[in-house]
Amino acid sequence: MRDDRPIGIFDSGIGGLTVANAILQRLPKERIIYFGDTAHLPYGDKSAKAIRHYADGITNFLLSHDCKAIVIACNSATSAAYAHLLRRYGDRLPILNVIDPIVEEVSARPDLHTIGVIGTKATIRAGMFPRKFRQARPDLTVRSQATPLLAPMIEEGFFNNKISRAVLDSYLSKPLFKGIQGLIMACTHYPLIRPDIEALYAGKNVELFDTPGVVARAVARSLEQHGLLRPRRSALPHAFYVSDFTDSFERTTRIFWGEKVHLEEVQLWE
Repeated sequence: MRDDRPIGIFDSGIGGLTVANAILQRLPKERIIYFGDTAHLPYGDKSAKAIRHYADGITNFLLSHDCKAIVIACNSATSAAYAHLLRRYGDRLPILNVIDPIVEEVSARPDLHTIGVIGTKATIRAGMFPRKFRQARPDLTVRSQATPLLAPMIEEGFFNNKISRAVLDSYLSKPLFKGIQGLIMACTHYPLIRPDIEALYAGKNVELFDTPGVVARAVARSLEQHGLLRPRRSALPHAFYVSDFTDSFERTTRIFWGEKVHLEEVQLWE
């Protein structure tokens, strides 16, 4: 069985375009409908209750567009709302997130014993990574640190330069991360600062794990298992929606998508 319906992808803003791009690189025949909740970003400073409310509205919007699967392309939304969405909508379609695939990949590496995690305040506060690793790999030590300056820094175009390296150094040089063997970059923005992080860890044998490629592989496996792969390339264009439009949001899509995309504003909340 094959399925021509689109894949729904959502994030608190437009950083999740890195995940959407990776999914299309792996599954070029698929069509995506992307929703960025730009009216409420950043989710990293929101309560879990608020994030679940936003996620419900977005999920219903994507379901109204007949999406065959939903990808939560946001670590904060995954931490606060994945279990809620799975209970409410999981019997209707596959719902995937950006944390489980990383946990699965790292847990399968017996050579890794100490892992660092960096992410937004909401991601780190939720404690989803330590909790899931305790279930999958109780022998693994997880050291987590909120890095709230990184996402806005990247959105302003400050990455792979002196400023971004100075900010990263202030976070990653903390004693907490001494002796880690791997670092999970638990935000969809962070692939753009991977070169900066690699430079800081040069010669220290710290392996980096970021989201887009790992999640794209998980999405491909899920669609294949459920018989939902698209048999031919879609004749319809991808669609990109936001809850609040500004020219700066549209310009910034170049950072995460590689080229500027047209954003259409949709009001889901009064």
